[in-house]
Amino acid sequence: MPGPYLATEGPIAFSHRGFSPEGLENTLPALEAAIGLGFRYLEIDVRTTRDGVVMVFHDERLERVTDGTGRLADHSLAELSAVRVRGTERIPTLAEVLQRWPDVRLNIDVKDDASVQPLVEVIEASGAHDRVLVASFSDRRRLRVLRQLSRPTASSAGMAVSAIVRAASPLGLARWVARLARVDCLQVPRHFRGFPVVTRGFVRRCNAAGIPVHVWTINERPVMEELLADGVGGLVSDRADVLSGVMRDRGPWPQVI
Repeated sequence: MPGPYLATEGPIAFSHRGFSPEGLENTLPALEAAIGLGFRYLEIDVRTTRDGVVMVFHDERLERVTDGTGRLADHSLAELSAVRVRGTERIPTLAEVLQRWPDVRLNIDVKDDASVQPLVEVIEASGAHDRVLVASFSDRRRLRVLRQLSRPTASSAGMAVSAIVRAASPLGLARWVARLARVDCLQVPRHFRGFPVVTRGFVRRCNAAGIPVHVWTINERPVMEELLADGVGGLVSDRADVLSGVMRDRGPWPQVI
């Protein structure tokens, strides 16, 4: 199983879509702000334009965070160049993010099927196999990416495989399921529909099986400290300012990768 991406001392701190109290999620200033706080792992989302360019953007549609309208997938790169997030910042391409910060590792949530092949091409062209992790709620989608890459690349489980690993962990089968599903870690919410997902026992069993558990999206300091004390392998947070303080109190920061 690929190791370079997850090879770091202690738990990993992920900044969720960068850091921007102003709501400039997934933009260059938001990513820059997170890096300025010491983050070396950034969680981002990708979707692909009508002409096959992978963009760093979360929503299917543009309206929530930009002055544009319609589905991102229905626009060309040229058309999106005029669109601004919160009226000020453009939507970046994945290629430019990889090029701009070559020492940063990206947790890439693949949001649509149209991004599978273009994402593979970007990773291959940039040689970024060791500094990206392929994630998706859809295990089918993330596996399509992994199968087309020329080198092993880290990946986290989608919803279905996460559920199977959780069910298999009391039986001692978590490691076997993870290997079969090409999973290097689990990235899960603390709770799902009122049901506790991340418990001390679950984290302990996953750690014993060599499967780090990353928990999203944790924004309160006491919860961060509790989960880290329980042994989770990483936290994903909108509050990069808070999480960086928690990590700094635990040891050397920024994290060395």
